[in-house]
Amino acid sequence: MKTNLKKLFPLFLIPLLAAACTFSLPFGQTGATDPAELTDAPLLPVTAQQSESQTVFIGDDAQANLIDVYARVNPAVVHLTVYANFRGQLVSQGLGSGFVIDSDGHIVTNAHVVQGADAVDVIFSDDTILPGTVVGMDLHSDLAVVKVDSLPQGVEPLALGDSDSLAVGQTVVAIGNPYGLDGTLTRGIISALGRTISSLTSFSIPQAIQTDAAINPGNSGGPLLDLNGNVIGVNAQIETGSTSASNSGVGFAIPVNIVKLVVPDLIEKGEHEWAWLGVTGGTLNTYQAQAMNLDVTQAAYLSEIVRGGPAAKAGLRGSTGTQSVDGRTVEIGGDVITAVDGEPVSSFDDILLYIAFKAEPGQTIKLTVIRDGAQQEVDVTLEPRPQTVN
Repeated sequence: MKTNLKKLFPLFLIPLLAAACTFSLPFGQTGATDPAELTDAPLLPVTAQQSESQTVFIGDDAQANLIDVYARVNPAVVHLTVYANFRGQLVSQGLGSGFVIDSDGHIVTNAHVVQGADAVDVIFSDDTILPGTVVGMDLHSDLAVVKVDSLPQGVEPLALGDSDSLAVGQTVVAIGNPYGLDGTLTRGIISALGRTISSLTSFSIPQAIQTDAAINPGNSGGPLLDLNGNVIGVNAQIETGSTSASNSGVGFAIPVNIVKLVVPDLIEKGEHEWAWLGVTGGTLNTYQAQAMNLDVTQAAYLSEIVRGGPAAKAGLRGSTGTQSVDGRTVEIGGDVITAVDGEPVSSFDDILLYIAFKAEPGQTIKLTVIRDGAQQEVDVTLEPRPQTVN
């Protein structure tokens, strides 16, 4: 059965000409990024699927901890109602979640929640409703910042954790507004780390957190938290087992370390500039290494070089053809990258992460390249990432 990866778009309220508004679940792009074809370069909807009920017992200490986390965190988790201008009137377009990140009234959410909004209402847990202003948005990371002029009494910003310190099996909780049900807490574990998910552009979001904590339409932009109440991610996408948009226990959150990288720029400048290399590739596999007579077992392979991009200007090379090895067709002839600025590269993701977290547009990086069996160094000056790549 084919699975579908969906952004957790907010529930959309579609105005009907002769009836009250109704809920509709829009769908975005589907299909996870193929890890063998990444560019250096988002999640969504629920008709809940019922299963046999199970009683899960947790210890008194664990239960008390969950109650404490919810009591401390929920006041800073907000319900966002997004409006669009329809024939001169503001009409509810969708619902989402967000969380307060500082005492100045800045709120983090997903870009797909507020993209195209003409107005945003921010609803706090005490039912205070304040107008919000979108001050910045980054489609590449699916993050946005909304600001209110002041915070209700007692609302404290949430603390940010460290997504590099997470472990598979760790208990996590999500708080948000699925289907507009304010202040809903769900519990689960980290199912996997280091996932690559789609964004709102042709590029990818690296290091995403996979969780089985129930997240559904309306949870978009809400926090994924550890048991200390620290934000470790921003809930963004779910994968479903059909076209029903139901949560099947596979959800994804944008890691908090990307939040730390992007959000300060959104607050200060309204945007974040990502560095761009301009290549498509994957991790070198044993069949490619055999076909090209390489002793290297861990490296990145460049399949395609974007015309006019930084890599092309530096003379990097993509695949020149294919070859059959043990009945398997593999690309050959492309440059093999073994290090960036002296740091070893074992996969294509290593290049993505280095450029995302350690490099800036205008910076020159040194790639250690194996070409035609010989090693050489190639200097590449990175450029700002475009919204689309032709």
